[in-house]
Amino acid sequence: MSNDNTMTFHGRVGTKVELREGAVPWVLFRVASTPSYFDQATRTWRDLETIWVSVKAWRTLAQNVADSLEVGDPIVVIGKMRTEKWTTQDGEPRESTVLEANLIGHDLTWGVTKLQRVDRQAPTAAREDTGAALAALEGEQVEAPAA
Repeated sequence: MSNDNTMTFHGRVGTKVELREGAVPWVLFRVASTPSYFDQATRTWRDLETIWVSVKAWRTLAQNVADSLEVGDPIVVIGKMRTEKWTTQDGEPRESTVLEANLIGHDLTWGVTKLQRVDRQAPTAAREDTGAALAALEGEQVEAPAA
């Protein structure tokens, strides 16, 4: 039995979604969610602190996300939290937590959408290490993952 926990997160796309081409296409973008509650004393809605989550998607999902989402779109993301680790060119260790998406879609509470099927060739390359991919984005050296 796996210890992986699936997480569902909903919010609005907060940064531009850009497709990164390579052996495996991928996207990395941020999603913001601001929880709120109704204050009975003032009879008004109050916002809590905005939560920001980095979302990463791979392969066909990444291509479809890049073609479908814009900043401000309300979305729902289902995936698993991952910690990516890498080393900078100066030898400094770095890490970042991302929600690695299995599913991403528009939140239909806020509008309608129509699915447009696309015919894409399935990628044949194996999935890149997420830490290596993030480091490559930032132009840093990465050690090979331990076996």
